[in-house]
Amino acid sequence: MKHKLMNFLAKFEKGNTEQSFPLDYCLPVYHCVSDERLPHLDHIIRYKNVKQFEDDLDDLAKHFQFVTWDEFKDFFKGKFKPRKKIALLTFDDGFREFDEVVAPILERKGIYAINFINPAFIDNQDLMFRCKESLIINAIKNSALKNREIDEKDILKIGYPDKNRLDDIAEKLGIDFNFYLKQQKPYLSFSQLQSLTKKGFGISAHSWDHPLYHELSLEDQLENTVKSIKYIKENDFLSDSFAFPFTDFGVEKVFFENLFENEQLSFTFGCAGIKVDCINKNLQRIPMETGENASETLKKEIAYYQFKKFLNKNIIIRK
Repeated sequence: MKHKLMNFLAKFEKGNTEQSFPLDYCLPVYHCVSDERLPHLDHIIRYKNVKQFEDDLDDLAKHFQFVTWDEFKDFFKGKFKPRKKIALLTFDDGFREFDEVVAPILERKGIYAINFINPAFIDNQDLMFRCKESLIINAIKNSALKNREIDEKDILKIGYPDKNRLDDIAEKLGIDFNFYLKQQKPYLSFSQLQSLTKKGFGISAHSWDHPLYHELSLEDQLENTVKSIKYIKENDFLSDSFAFPFTDFGVEKVFFENLFENEQLSFTFGCAGIKVDCINKNLQRIPMETGENASETLKKEIAYYQFKKFLNKNIIIRK
């Protein structure tokens, strides 16, 4: 319903993006860029190819000034005066294509980015549960003999608390996740993370192992978060930011009160599109892997924001 409404409203959004964009900052978020087919992402992320990504960057650069993390923080402190509205480019999950595909593009264009990573997956020690689901669905689709006990539609319904079920299903289907990790190496290695840091990119916390936060208790939310931030600090990465995995939907005020009281964070990041949060230091990012180019994505986001503003519902209120 939301997407149909956004499509309808976008038809009336014809203004200049730089002028009509309702906030002073734009926070695009991607996961991966590749010209190759990636089985662990096939059914969970509509990642862009190199040309699509470069076109996005060029389009964004027409309307926004890309900034570094330090410039971003200084902007909010009133110490940095940009030429136009700013954009901080972000990536999630620490996939190896960030080093092999994305970083060379960004270096050539002079654009900074932060990659929010999950320490549990560094050096391909494990595979995020949604990636396991993608591999399982691929196996079912590619099987000459359909497995009647396993419906691919039900696979994506398995949540983080039940993620161990995926290992059992994989075993029945003859899928070896460890072999896939060794062969495909979907995630960045620790040495790659260090190299990216030396090149000037940011590496920051994205939870320990990518749970869906509203499925966790407050205690587990904080434990998973603090554990990831501790790892980032201990390894001299970017320790004053945190991005929620999936979404921050359902995360209550008490979580932020506890987190900001005990951790020296400048900002945390959600992924709800163009919205204002009642938690001033929690900023919302714009998902860019929608199957459309940056221009269309922003047009829909702007139109939807204006519609919600008219209804006085463009601010995220937390219990």
